[in-house]
Amino acid sequence: MKISQQEVEKMAHLARLDVDDELKETLAGQLSDILDYIDALKDVNVDGVTPVSGAAFMNNVLREDKPEPSPGPDVTLANAPERDQDFYVVPNVVK
Repeated sequence: MKISQQEVEKMAHLARLDVDDELKETLAGQLSDILDYIDALKDVNVDGVTPVSGAAFMNNVLREDKPEPSPGPDVTLANAPERDQDFYVVPNVVK
């Protein structure tokens, strides 16, 4: 699959990256090679291969989920840099 420089520009824009023209050409070639390799995998014979859901066969050890009483705002807000009664005070992020 051929990736154009315009597609690289669009991806760079979405990723908020500043990419110069020389690098765009290089990235277009590298991404095309990667997609060609992935496309070649569809031709691999997988007859008789057992499907698996993951690379490792491990069991997760999870603790039982038991509800416990809240420690309260005095404990949870003890290290807050700034608070207003029972709430965290955070800086404005939208102007």
